[in-house]
Amino acid sequence: MRLPYELILGWRYTRAGRATRRNGFISFISGVSMLGIALGVAALIIVLSVMNGFQREVRDRMLGVVSHIEIYGPGGDVLSDPAGTMAQARQHPQVVAAAPFVAAQALLARGEDMRGTLVRGIDPALEPQITELAFSLRDTALKRLVPGGFGVVVGRDLARNLGVRVGDPVTLISPSGQVTPAGFVPRLKQMEVVGIFDSGHFEYDNGLVLMHQEDAMRLFRLEGPTGLRLKLKDLHQAREVAAQLAVTLPGGLIVRDWTRQNRTWFAAVQLEKRMMFIILTLIVAVAAFNLVSTLVMTVTDKRADIAILRTLGASPSSIMGIFMVQGATVGVAGTLSGLLLGLGVAFNIDVIVPALEQLLSASFLPRDIYLISRMPSDPQSADIVPIALISLVLSFVATIYPSWRASRVNPAEALRYE
Repeated sequence: MRLPYELILGWRYTRAGRATRRNGFISFISGVSMLGIALGVAALIIVLSVMNGFQREVRDRMLGVVSHIEIYGPGGDVLSDPAGTMAQARQHPQVVAAAPFVAAQALLARGEDMRGTLVRGIDPALEPQITELAFSLRDTALKRLVPGGFGVVVGRDLARNLGVRVGDPVTLISPSGQVTPAGFVPRLKQMEVVGIFDSGHFEYDNGLVLMHQEDAMRLFRLEGPTGLRLKLKDLHQAREVAAQLAVTLPGGLIVRDWTRQNRTWFAAVQLEKRMMFIILTLIVAVAAFNLVSTLVMTVTDKRADIAILRTLGASPSSIMGIFMVQGATVGVAGTLSGLLLGLGVAFNIDVIVPALEQLLSASFLPRDIYLISRMPSDPQSADIVPIALISLVLSFVATIYPSWRASRVNPAEALRYE
């Protein structure tokens, strides 16, 4: 089957043009436009893939420590009937496990070093059913948490900052102290470090302390657990399940899912992702509209060819089609090259970034600043398909005006000085 001459001439104009200095310059500008589109598309794919990977990595590590849903007593008080509330919550088809806990804030001290911590009193028998962290510690550190033993399991960074190891004593300072003739005195209790965990999440590794819930209730003078932790079959259903439990559970209990516990962080990531998409799309737009100057110069250079084609019977729409094929070819080639480059980097970023860090002797993600210490990547079709479509649409739009000008060339005027 014979191809239309518009496609043949458009393709010839795209790849030809090195016979003269002027044509060589036009070909150079066309190549720069193609390279600009490719780099813009690649940058969009790489940045959005890294942001997706960062969000997924932090979410997974966060959910390795926090539960899908937490239920608190009214006004932050202890639960009046924790066993009944736990049994009622487990009747929901999405809930697969439940465990009581005690949450409080305290200071952990060793010598002159002191750190603010979040104390979580847990049931070592039930907690491994809730989080990956507790499951990984079930046969080691959690076995050493016994009632009355006053042992604590601390995060790796917290242990490093305090200079403690397993078996070392630490002092837990509770804000719920007692009033004496000398004034208010906080309660101090010497504890033993029975385990050290590494969740991979700096916020928890540097500020979370696990202890037996009975010791926590005794230390903070509570009559029962402050809440329940639930695990669901599908973590993405947490918001809907939390809303249903808030209606079905009695007594004005407070129900929070994991998305609301860290709502500010997730909202910030989504906002940053949208802004980066807009900013990098402008780079693609600038590169695409470079095609306008390329095609205008091509039309000026090919005025005699256009006039000859018109005298041979070519219609204005055919002339317009020739130059639209030329511009579209550059846009399609640039988009495909950008997709290949972007996906190649996105799928191998776990190899590329460590190599660059070793070459430059630098760390791109310091652990004490960022929540994770390695560069993650998660290319998603929901991002890649719109990027490709936007790049192609911008390229096609950029070809309309120069192609329309080519179709309006007057043959007599163009051939007057030839």
